[in-house]
Amino acid sequence: MKNAITSLLIGLAAGFFGGLVGLGGGVVMIPLMVGVVGLRQIQAHGTSLLALVFTGLGGAVTYASRGQVDLAAAAYLAVPAMVTARFGARYAHALPEWKLKRAFGGFLLVVTVLLLAKPWLVGPADPATGFPKAAVLLGAGGLTGFLSGMMGVGGGSLMVPAMVLLTGFPQALAQGSSLLAMVPAGAVGAHQHWQLGNVVRRLLPGLVPGIVAGAWLGSSLAVRLTEGWLRVAFAAVVVYTGVRYLGAKPPAQAT
Repeated sequence: MKNAITSLLIGLAAGFFGGLVGLGGGVVMIPLMVGVVGLRQIQAHGTSLLALVFTGLGGAVTYASRGQVDLAAAAYLAVPAMVTARFGARYAHALPEWKLKRAFGGFLLVVTVLLLAKPWLVGPADPATGFPKAAVLLGAGGLTGFLSGMMGVGGGSLMVPAMVLLTGFPQALAQGSSLLAMVPAGAVGAHQHWQLGNVVRRLLPGLVPGIVAGAWLGSSLAVRLTEGWLRVAFAAVVVYTGVRYLGAKPPAQAT
């Protein structure tokens, strides 16, 4: 019962803050699972990725119902991402705990920069077509798939800016297409983590509904609050967390 309540609260927090600022819940969920539940870093990554596959599917369906999914673009993104997600999961598993924490800390700082820059992301006047567009989507999918498998996150925070800035996708269409693409890619990465023993299954029954409910609450409240201040406040917390992770030391140096 205690595990179920704790995981539900973590899911609610991850979904709520993610819904407030339009960011995936993994950046909130992973530090909480490590700090509150006491999971190893790699276990938090694997468990987070599997939980986000289920919630990402729900988000993709919502965007699709509004006509905000480009199926061809999602396919271009998903195919390379499904290949590289497996390698990302294996790479994370092979890293020492302190190195994985440092890598996650650096990832949090990059995500923060992209979060703050999101309102100013404007695509080219002439959207890319043909081979250049396909090349960008394939490259973005491959890179994001690897980072998703490694970091245990959905990957939209990296994929969407690439689609908007380099190909001229509208923001909503990029978000919907990336969500759909990361469902199979995340599933491949999560399956690899599962095989490696990095998924703590007892937390999933609380995490998944918690994220769904929290995302709904956060997105509902976001329309009533000033978005700029929300982004800055959330970014400050993520930066603080990222800097702490960057300070992770090898066991021999730990105090």
